[in-house]
Order: sequence, then C-alpha cells, then structure tokens
Amino acid sequence: MKELFLKYKLVTRFIAVFLLAYGLLTVTYNLYLNKSDGSIFYPDYITNLVAKQTNSLLNSIGYDATILPHPNEPSLKIIINDKFVARVIEGCNAVSIIILFLSFIAAFYSNFKTTIIYCLAGSAIIYVFNLFRIVILSVGLYHYPWRRELLHEVIFPMLIYGIVFLLWMVWVNRFSKANKANV
Repeated sequence: MKELFLKYKLVTRFIAVFLLAYGLLTVTYNLYLNKSDGSIFYPDYITNLVAKQTNSLLNSIGYDATILPHPNEPSLKIIINDKFVARVIEGCNAVSIIILFLSFIAAFYSNFKTTIIYCLAGSAIIYVFNLFRIVILSVGLYHYPWRRELLHEVIFPMLIYGIVFLLWMVWVNRFSKANKANV
C-alpha cells in the first residue's frame, strides 16, 4: 500500500490539496451566506452587486432595464422594457465557480506570488465574464424566450465552464510547478 501511495504521490497530493482548498472555501462561503440576512443587500451582497452591475451594463447598451427583489424567493428579477426576463440567484454570482477555479490552482500551486496573482486575475476574469454572460443571456431571453432551456442550460454554462477550463490549462501549461517538473 505504501508503495502505491509513493508511486502516486503527486496525484494524492493534488487530490488532498484540491479537496482541502475546496472544502475550506466552500465552508467559508456558506458561513458568509448564513450571515447574510438580506436586510441591507438582498439576497446577499455579492448577488446584489452582480444584479446591479448587470442592470448597469444592460442600460449602457440601450435597454431599459431594472432590477427588483423577487417577492417569493431570494433573488433579484431582471426586467427589460417592462418584461421580466430572468432572475439573479445566489448561484448566478460566480462565487461557486471561482471557488472551483481557486481550488484547482491551489492544487497545482507555483511560487506564492505567481499563484496569488493568477488567482486574483483569474477570479476577476471569471467574475467579469459571468457579468457579460448574464447580460447576454438576459438580452437573449428578452428576444428569444422560447430558447430559454438552450440558452440557460446548455450554451451559457458551456461558456463559463469553458473559460474556467482555459484558465486552468494556461495555469498548468505556463505557471504551475507540475509543468516545470516535466520539463
């Protein structure tokens, strides 16, 4: 058993670091969500911020957009030209995707400075890409509501996870110690 463990030391280390980082970040995020009572920023600060920024972007490209608290669930409704097109829920704020991204980067760490810079830059890229994803999805749902399932369930998840995958590949191939060990 020890031989097997030593043979797959890198894989075991990757899994352990990934799970530890993912667990710690997820627990921290859940503590944040449990502390967010929605009294100031509904339903929580980050989701509220994403909805407000989405609203600003929609208005900046010529749509008459507003956001309103959803009366029946913890979300914000996106309304374009008086038509309810989408809602921004906690799952739309990209935090869970950023946690997944950060956990992977931690598992393939490089030196401290490079890892921190890449984590911050990658998180910002994912966050901004997610904002544009919500804006384009909202516009798509406004013009093509019958394509809701295709847009929301297939195309846009594929795009956001595709960006995360590309960021991972750049990290592994250009910056991580795993790549340097194979050179």
